[in-house]
Amino acid sequence: MNTDEFRRLGHQLIDWIADYRRDAAAGAYPVMARVAPGELRRRLPSAPPAEAEPLEETLADLTRVILPACTHWQDPRFFAYFPANSSLAAVLGDLASTGLAQLGLNWQAAPALTELEELTTDWLRQMMGLSAAWSGVIQDTASTSTLVALLCAREHATGYGAETGGLQAAPQPLVVYASSQSHSSVDKAALLAGFGRANLRVVAVDERYGMRAEALRKAVVADRKRGLLPCAVVATVGSTATTAFDPVADIAQIAREHGLWLHVDAAMAGSAMILPECRPLWQGIEAADSLVVNPHKWLGASFDCSTYYVRDPQHLVRVMSTNPSYLRTSADAEVKNLRDWGIPLGRRFRALKLWFLIREQGVSGLQARLRRDLSHARWLAERVDDTSGWKRLAPVPLQTVCVRHEPYGLEGDALDTHTLAWVRRINESGKAYLTPAMLDGRWMVRVSFGAETTEREHVEALWGQMQEAVKAV
Repeated sequence: MNTDEFRRLGHQLIDWIADYRRDAAAGAYPVMARVAPGELRRRLPSAPPAEAEPLEETLADLTRVILPACTHWQDPRFFAYFPANSSLAAVLGDLASTGLAQLGLNWQAAPALTELEELTTDWLRQMMGLSAAWSGVIQDTASTSTLVALLCAREHATGYGAETGGLQAAPQPLVVYASSQSHSSVDKAALLAGFGRANLRVVAVDERYGMRAEALRKAVVADRKRGLLPCAVVATVGSTATTAFDPVADIAQIAREHGLWLHVDAAMAGSAMILPECRPLWQGIEAADSLVVNPHKWLGASFDCSTYYVRDPQHLVRVMSTNPSYLRTSADAEVKNLRDWGIPLGRRFRALKLWFLIREQGVSGLQARLRRDLSHARWLAERVDDTSGWKRLAPVPLQTVCVRHEPYGLEGDALDTHTLAWVRRINESGKAYLTPAMLDGRWMVRVSFGAETTEREHVEALWGQMQEAVKAV
């Protein structure tokens, strides 16, 4: 393909994306994909084409085959999982990233990539009200960020044991602590970092689903008495199921007392900290050792764009550094080589989409959208609280409302069946998409606000659909 062909087809693709976003915002598609497992593969050839095909045919298949198999995360009626916005400004930033085709092996290989990543992570730091003591880098996802955090915690506790015998030479088993509401990536990171499931402690939560600080303290003391070495605690700021907040300040005090690494998982809720009124929710954050916030969720940067912040970048670099001779340059003493700030050797120019987004929206524009979403959640919570038969199951500190419809006399497994039936009815209608989840051993339904195009009319329509759905099951 030459540049003239690229220009012609690129215009067609941009037009296609623009039409798709326009139609999705108008509710032109069923929100949840209506395909059976394997259906897309059956509609496409099982073997690659032997000869070149006109790219127009591939573009046509976007509409014919790919689009029907998509769940529409950018639809204003998408209330499932968590916000995963891909602002059109960020889409353009991602396109520029791919077009520039930079590969960040070191500063010299991609100076613009390195320095814009430094700049945008610092902009976001300032937007969230964090002190200049924090240094940021962009990872792919929160799962990777949490793994990096626990690797750093492991090396902190063992005096850089990986440089000698690793965990196999550690005199005491190391222990990691997290609440029962923490994300599954914490478990996965602890296993991949070599701690072992037997050394991962699940700490009890209170009635608001935040970690009980005293339960953490007791667990740490008990492990020390058993001859184990408490290593790290992961505090959750905005849990996946209920957006619960662990008491960061109290946990930080325990971490200081016992020499624990404190990692804070604020993957979704961290975006809320661009609102000064939300910052009390993570009081004590300045005492943490590491922090992850995903701008590719609520803020609007296209996936993947996970920002990882540390207070001791020298420790991170020592744990993660690799220095093959072919990557050494005369500039190394003056610059950051971001290959030493994470697991991959190379990196994409992810900062461009965050840069485009912040410049196009401005801090005030981003704040206005998040405040709108908080208002949507409060409105629905009030309707649930005021309506007989409906129950709100958790506080609503941010943009997620946890609900259950509880008809008189219905309980136990029968209530679970009822819950799953009415949410399935809504999802299969194509008019909205919600996700059920387990809370205290029973099914409930999460209503998560944050799609870029969701307005009050969509929230009101959803509440009507919820009331109609429970009558029909």
